[in-house]
Amino acid sequence: MPELPDIEVYLDALRPRVQGQPLEAVRLGSPFLLRTVEPPVGAFLGRRVSGLRRLGKRIVLGFEGELFAVLHLMIAGRLHWKARGAKIPGKVGLAAFDFPAGTLTLTETGTKKRASLHLVAGEAALAAYDPGGLEVLTADLEVFRAALAAESHTLKRALTDPHLFSGIGNAYSDEILHRARLSPLVLTDRLDDEAVARLHRATVEVLQEWTA
Repeated sequence: MPELPDIEVYLDALRPRVQGQPLEAVRLGSPFLLRTVEPPVGAFLGRRVSGLRRLGKRIVLGFEGELFAVLHLMIAGRLHWKARGAKIPGKVGLAAFDFPAGTLTLTETGTKKRASLHLVAGEAALAAYDPGGLEVLTADLEVFRAALAAESHTLKRALTDPHLFSGIGNAYSDEILHRARLSPLVLTDRLDDEAVARLHRATVEVLQEWTA
């Protein structure tokens, strides 16, 4: 599943392509992708992309009028930038979003379609999709320590809990723990100050390095 560094790279690639661009059309290739009915897809057509952001492991495209498209790629979902009007790929294609500069397609391999698209109106409605985990890259050591100590879990479970830490999953948590020289089975309330500082430093370093 794409995690914080992967989502940030997607956002960096998308901004110069869709920022300020009006959404011309949304073509759905799978009836299971769209999980909401209000606001309707039609409400987004003709509106310009006002901003892009990450919400945990989700990609958020903001549109004029405080409308938001929330994409969760799950394990096998992938985004592709194609020539304007590109067809939705056969069996793996889920959707296409047409802009004047090109078409953004969403694909998902595998038989189980888990990727999702939620359309919401207003910041309050968007906040419901935020698990509330700490943004480690902007948090100092003491805030990190407090989040880690909020519940007694194994380190592996704590790092991958979206309610405790934002955007970290199995892949990067393994590398973080390896960098910090800590067992994934150690309980969070068993760490001394030096180990917490080492874990915080490793978390920031790994996420920054992979984003770069």
